[in-house]
Amino acid sequence: MHAKELWEKLLANIEKKIGKDSCEMWLKPVKPLIFENDKLTIEMPDHVWYSTIKNRYEEDVLTSLKDVLGKDIELKYNVPIKEEKEQKAVDKTKTIMKSLPKTAPSTISITKNALAHRLNDKHTFEGFIEGPSNRFAYRAAQAVEKKLGNRENNPLVIYSSPGLGKTHLLHAIGNEILKNNKNKKVLYMSGEEFVSEYIESLQKKTSGSFRKKYRSLDCLLVDDIQFVAGKHASEKEFFYTFNTLFESKKQIVLTSDRTPQQLSLDNRLASRLLSGIVSEIKKPDLETRIAILRQKRDQQNFVVSDDVLAFTAAGVKASIRELEGCLYRLNSYCYIQGIEPTVDIAKEVLADIITLEEEGGQINVDSIKKIVGAHFKIEMSDFISKKKTQAISWPRQVAMFLANDLTDMSLPEIGRAFNRDHSTVVHARDQIKKEIKENPFFAAEINQIINEVKVVDKS
Repeated sequence: MHAKELWEKLLANIEKKIGKDSCEMWLKPVKPLIFENDKLTIEMPDHVWYSTIKNRYEEDVLTSLKDVLGKDIELKYNVPIKEEKEQKAVDKTKTIMKSLPKTAPSTISITKNALAHRLNDKHTFEGFIEGPSNRFAYRAAQAVEKKLGNRENNPLVIYSSPGLGKTHLLHAIGNEILKNNKNKKVLYMSGEEFVSEYIESLQKKTSGSFRKKYRSLDCLLVDDIQFVAGKHASEKEFFYTFNTLFESKKQIVLTSDRTPQQLSLDNRLASRLLSGIVSEIKKPDLETRIAILRQKRDQQNFVVSDDVLAFTAAGVKASIRELEGCLYRLNSYCYIQGIEPTVDIAKEVLADIITLEEEGGQINVDSIKKIVGAHFKIEMSDFISKKKTQAISWPRQVAMFLANDLTDMSLPEIGRAFNRDHSTVVHARDQIKKEIKENPFFAAEINQIINEVKVVDKS
């Protein structure tokens, strides 16, 4: 049996297990390459596809292959790597296309509806720069818009550090829905607004109207859901709102600065959020940052050369919002001075930001202990104590790992900072690396701690 024939039989079999939409979205774009010696090699469109299929669908794929062939086979993956020139060409094409003006009817349609739904019509899918760091979230958001309330995509939870595009995607979903169906009931709001409105409804005794408003929606978009966490009454109300919409096959899309597991949510609500798609937006790579700056430059008609953009993009890594702010600052400075932006001028104007970004070596072990201690709720003294309980030893291992990863300290130096020898540091490092590799939620938690450490050392 040829690889293509086997894959077609697999698709027919697996659709019953994972659903038609998931099959079409994730498995049909996969290319079967070789089937020989009980080994099937398949080619992924990119690393996002590989990660999704490997972590989410591999077991179902292997089971279906066994159903088709009557025996176990080995699944091998091939993930092509785009050449640098090809990727640059793609980014350039995207930038050119996305800088073109929208047609008047489309713009008017979105604007008219968006006003009533609290949506920013400037945030669209077309205006979102896709890259390796956000591709899964971007495509998941598009899938949501195409199949509202579909079980495979509901709820969609997007999490990241501030300023990486979560809010943009929320608005893009809402705007696309209204562009295609102006009669759909879509509402965007922040977690803070939900809490405020709920409290107000209790004070004014209008809880019935409040519930009717939210539970009759076709799509609820909530930004920064972490603001609901820990507020018992509001969280309970949100849970029942969520349930009503979910059971009615209405779409829920949420954003957060952490994974659902890391939020102080009721277990019932947390499990609901984890039942759909949970996607992280990571810091954009250099090429994506350059593409973002190019798009913004072209939209605003700024006269800034590509080499200046590349320098800015290389120096600002933490936030897209900060990245765009640097472009506006530089353009304003040069406009007022009546000069053309150059790399040297950018170095001068953005020195306070670029310098801080480049001073990663200033991070010290005390800052790491402070942030890790606050995160896991242990005292500074616990890091050097002889206590071996899990509640103490695990944060200690995390701090050792970060000291090894973020500072120039040697293993013996790190050991002395924790009142341990270097072999203990090696063990801690290896344990944390293993957990990061095996647990994506823990990896996100570590990234969050790293960001907090860097912020402290910048201040």
